[in-house]
Amino acid sequence: MKKLFLIIAWMILLCPVYAQINEQKIDSLLSALFKDKNGPGGAFLIAKGGQPIYQKAFGKANIELGVAMNTQNIFQLGSITKQFTAIAILMLEEANKLSTQDPISKYIPDYPSGDQITIHHLLSHTSGIKDFTKMKSISQIAQKDLSPKELVDFFKNEPADFLPGEKFEYNNSGYAILGYIIELTTQDTYEHYIQKNIFAKAGMTSSRYASDVAIIKNRAYGYQQKNNQYVNKTRISFNIPYASGALMSTLGDMLKWQNALNQNTLLKASSRQKAFTAYQLNNGISINYGYGWHISQINGYPSREHGGSVFGFKTMGVYLPQQDIYVIGLSNCDCNSPTQVTRDIAKLILETFKD
Repeated sequence: MKKLFLIIAWMILLCPVYAQINEQKIDSLLSALFKDKNGPGGAFLIAKGGQPIYQKAFGKANIELGVAMNTQNIFQLGSITKQFTAIAILMLEEANKLSTQDPISKYIPDYPSGDQITIHHLLSHTSGIKDFTKMKSISQIAQKDLSPKELVDFFKNEPADFLPGEKFEYNNSGYAILGYIIELTTQDTYEHYIQKNIFAKAGMTSSRYASDVAIIKNRAYGYQQKNNQYVNKTRISFNIPYASGALMSTLGDMLKWQNALNQNTLLKASSRQKAFTAYQLNNGISINYGYGWHISQINGYPSREHGGSVFGFKTMGVYLPQQDIYVIGLSNCDCNSPTQVTRDIAKLILETFKD
């Protein structure tokens, strides 16, 4: 009897925590977003303590072929890419290859006012550099395979929006420059550096730099909605979103990413914390942004968040460090933003585990 009691006790302790969550409520929230079962959809994962407690997919990964979405599908991440770029910079700083306080003129000598703009300004969106994605001439380069130098040259002579450190304004140009600095520092391509030093080390075997021509197993195809009809996403060269938005991944790999951060697989805790610090402007006002993450709150608890948007895809990730809760949502139509529902799910899970 004693042995039986111990076995039952262990079974209770080992019982997966997903039994405690309101799965029906989560299903309801996601079904409301992905109403059209024959249209593009999404995939969502919830993890607690580094382990998945909910994984489901909705809609179609390929409308033309009627292929249902599954939780192994690979999506374009859009601006969640910035997390990887930021961590790559911190890895290089930890290796004494650069400093976040370096002026960008150290790497790009002819950059206008480059002696006043630091890597920190680029990481925290406080550089004042013109965001090239807001330039009217962006259509001229959208499908061109520009080199990192050519991409930076495209916007570097634009007038600054403000002085470095004076304001926070979300900026894709800054992360394009960061990608270029990674290449200049390592004498490697951004794509290969991320693959070798982050994806491989974190065990992210399904993650990669985006491509529209490569054969990519389990690819979720991207769609847009125009005139109330679904269409295939607009083609762009991935050399344009580059280090600000050109990576692809899966639910499972994104959990590996979060776990690698938590377990200091890629960085020491002291270096990693730089990414999760809410920085300040020159006047001392907090901007609620670190390096590659929005530093926010959900129901009064600290959260680290970031979304992504690129033609055909929208994404959102939320991490609650005190409760070790991670929620990631990936959508293959930029008509279905997972931002609000991902935060709503995080609130729901937080209520379950906040004590």
